[in-house]
Amino acid sequence: MTTLKDLDPDIHRFLETMREDWKAWPALETMSFPEQRIAAERVRERWTRGGPDMAVTEDFTFDFGAGVLGIRIYRPVADDTPLPALVYVHGGGFTLFNINTHDRLMREYAAQSGVVVIGVDYPLAPENKYPVALDRIEALMLWLGEHAGRWKIDPGRIAMGGDSAGGNLSFATVMRLRDKGKAGLVKAILSNYGGFSPHISDEAEARFGGPGSIMDRAEAEQYWTNYLRGREDESDPQACPLLGDVSGFPPVMLVIPDLDLVAEHSFAMQERLADADVDVETKVYPGAVHSFLEAMSVSSLARQGIADGAAFIRKTLGGRP
Repeated sequence: MTTLKDLDPDIHRFLETMREDWKAWPALETMSFPEQRIAAERVRERWTRGGPDMAVTEDFTFDFGAGVLGIRIYRPVADDTPLPALVYVHGGGFTLFNINTHDRLMREYAAQSGVVVIGVDYPLAPENKYPVALDRIEALMLWLGEHAGRWKIDPGRIAMGGDSAGGNLSFATVMRLRDKGKAGLVKAILSNYGGFSPHISDEAEARFGGPGSIMDRAEAEQYWTNYLRGREDESDPQACPLLGDVSGFPPVMLVIPDLDLVAEHSFAMQERLADADVDVETKVYPGAVHSFLEAMSVSSLARQGIADGAAFIRKTLGGRP
């Protein structure tokens, strides 16, 4: 099992602070899902403060063809030059979090990579089960392929990314686009500790789960129960991308905390991508846990992880003309 000596000291302080903040709230399992989301957002408020300012930040909702989706656009510069874009899908086990919980992370990516970041506020489970969120994210991407210029975005330089459940949804969206002959729409995928399967090994639970962990197997399995309609969805590669064909994918970066319950998913995905001759870049962060990028205000390790992801986006999409 992970011990304190394994953790990066700053990440340890991040986890301890969150545990203290959670004590102000009832046990998660005793709250309704809307109440859980309010608590989760409040507990993470301190980690979204500070960071870079954007030239333009715009929120709106729109039906891109599959139902209403919330969007936040972060533009790091004020001129009208068409910029590359990163469509970022937040994590939270398909159940928690929103654009606000990931606000600073997305601003950091916009500032450090020099691209527009489009934050996606997708409908959450269990009220909206698979494939509702995926349908709407796919519709957004197809819309961008035709209309990105309206947002001063270069339609030929669009990437997708996300953390945890957001990594899953990014991979699944690219699978769908490829199968519809739109493989070239997404030029890169940035996956931060993606969760690609509902299955957690005994070894992972023994090493990284249990009391005091940031996420154990029971919690992860509950998220999947919330998301999937039933056991039959566990064999659907668009719900569980680790089962899917990843041939024809764009370059991928996998950000992997080495003390993460679902790190095994990223390592398995790395093998699948390599076997399919996809250009895959893997970076492992010793002493880091699931969600470690949220600790950016106190952790140099988290800041390095964000800088590495931003560098990947710059490399694959290119800078401003």
